[in-house]
Amino acid sequence: MNQKLGQRRWVRQLSALVVGVVLSQPLPVLAESKDENVSYSDFIEHIEARRIKTAKIYEKQRIAEFKLKGQPEDAEYSKVILFDKDPELFSILRENKVDFEQVPDPGENPLLGILSQFLLFIFIIFLFLVFLRRTAGSSSGPGQILNFGKSKARFQMESETGVTFVDVAGIEEAKEELQEVVTFLKQPERFTAVGARIPRGVLLIGPPGTGKTLLAKAISGEAGVPFFSISGSEFVEMFVGVGASRVRDLFKKAKENAPCLVFIDEIDAVGRQRGAGIGGGNDEREQTLNQLLTEMDGFEGNTGIIIIAATNRPDILDTALLRPGRFDRQVTVDLPAFKGRLGILEVHSREKKMSPQVSLEAIARRTPGFSGAALANLLNEAAILTARRRKDAITELEVDDAIDRITIGLAMAPHLDSKKKWLIAYHEVGHALLETLLKDADPLNKVTILPRSGGIGGFSQPIYNEERVDSGLYTRAFIIDQITILLGGRAAEVEVFGDAEVTIGASSDIKQVASLTREMVTQLGMSDLGYVALESGNGGDVFLGGDWGNRAEYSQEMAVQIDRQVRDIVMYCYEKARRMLRENRSLVDKLVEVLLERETIEGDEFRQIVVDYGQAVDKKPILPEPLPSLPILS
Repeated sequence: MNQKLGQRRWVRQLSALVVGVVLSQPLPVLAESKDENVSYSDFIEHIEARRIKTAKIYEKQRIAEFKLKGQPEDAEYSKVILFDKDPELFSILRENKVDFEQVPDPGENPLLGILSQFLLFIFIIFLFLVFLRRTAGSSSGPGQILNFGKSKARFQMESETGVTFVDVAGIEEAKEELQEVVTFLKQPERFTAVGARIPRGVLLIGPPGTGKTLLAKAISGEAGVPFFSISGSEFVEMFVGVGASRVRDLFKKAKENAPCLVFIDEIDAVGRQRGAGIGGGNDEREQTLNQLLTEMDGFEGNTGIIIIAATNRPDILDTALLRPGRFDRQVTVDLPAFKGRLGILEVHSREKKMSPQVSLEAIARRTPGFSGAALANLLNEAAILTARRRKDAITELEVDDAIDRITIGLAMAPHLDSKKKWLIAYHEVGHALLETLLKDADPLNKVTILPRSGGIGGFSQPIYNEERVDSGLYTRAFIIDQITILLGGRAAEVEVFGDAEVTIGASSDIKQVASLTREMVTQLGMSDLGYVALESGNGGDVFLGGDWGNRAEYSQEMAVQIDRQVRDIVMYCYEKARRMLRENRSLVDKLVEVLLERETIEGDEFRQIVVDYGQAVDKKPILPEPLPSLPILS
């Protein structure tokens, strides 16, 4: 027992030394006392020796006051600094039967603490009620608690889009079909007199950027009726049932304002096939779609409500959504043809300063496959380049640079004189010369060795045949020439530098060759395997209800024959490219010299150089007929 008391006394003395260093200054409450503080170790010794008569413990202030036995009643209390938390002290006091009391903080009042907590609770409730009132009265906001199941559709009693059919160009067929919707809303008696019923829904289908949303704005501007607009993704929430509630609320508002238009943009976000993919579908999205189907053509009719929806993925929409009675009419908004592109350019060039030398017809002919949004972006990029170069009006140079920037990439610093520059020049001349000499290839627009962003060291650009691109009809001879042109860069490298010095610069060309050649053999029936589609061309996306993985649709023996056919066609085109470049080697060297000097050669100048060397550029065949092993190519 004495040994334990000795160890405890030693620990307390060490602790008292630490406390004396850290807490060397007394608290302000006891600062008026002139008595010196007693050390903690002496205080413990007094307790264990049972010399203390009475003691007061101030836990909040970490102070203890005590009187020793034998001191007069009016003697001052001695003081000692305590530890922050020392439950062992009370045990020692009780063991030695010391009369002590715990004195609370003089400034502490329990009633004040309860009152402060009550006031804080009342303040929180007040803030919550104010928040609920603001969100309940707001029609749009990020935190609509009371309107959680209400529709988020933007409503306009009279259209404020400022867009009419005059502002929509390039899609005349779609405008004509949608004009009937406007006429019905303005003059419904013209249709009801002969028993006609206007379509309940119109689905706009087309690639991105073709003007589907713009058409919906134009319909709203022309009709002059209430107009609701919402995106398909705004129906779907993380909680099941919210989307269906918003659909009901949307159609309830539409019925109150009939006749009216309801425009749903990107409807594929909510109208995707039900039960598609592994493990079923999304419950919230499917319930939302079920409610939409019911509202469009359910037990109750929606007289005077016309639904207009837009999507670029009609293949994934649910079949129940596409049936007559819901979306009766499907309007295809396709990429514009030449006249359409010219009309779009005229619309977007109204507010831009164009040089008189700029021909919108020439721009329209150079941009087959461009959508309306791409054409608008083209003129905007040309205007930006004009401002950057401090010119007063857009010239042909800015338009040409804008087309290259959109289709190929941003121009970078020129190559330094090195072997790399020579190799790139021969590579691009290989492509360009074959484009000029081959009979069924598109003519050359320009060839350059100026690098572009994305790792493009140079490029050879053709003038695409507008009729071929618009119709999508490509002949077998054209495809063979395209494969030959793609292999022209690698063929030039081998002919000039040898097999050991070829680079990876033709990697993207080779990938295109492999894809195009395999498509000829397995899907287009352009080989001696016959007119059979051996592959569907669709991997069967499992999340859209397709098959699991890519399943082979032919035997192993047929796979061997497919591989052999693909290799034979590729090698035939490669040998054809090498033979043409080998027979025109001096012409190739001359073109490379000019290209290294000027870095860019326009198509007309390139063809003139070829003509000066005595080569025909009227696309006459200059090689023998295809190999007899490929009769389909003859």
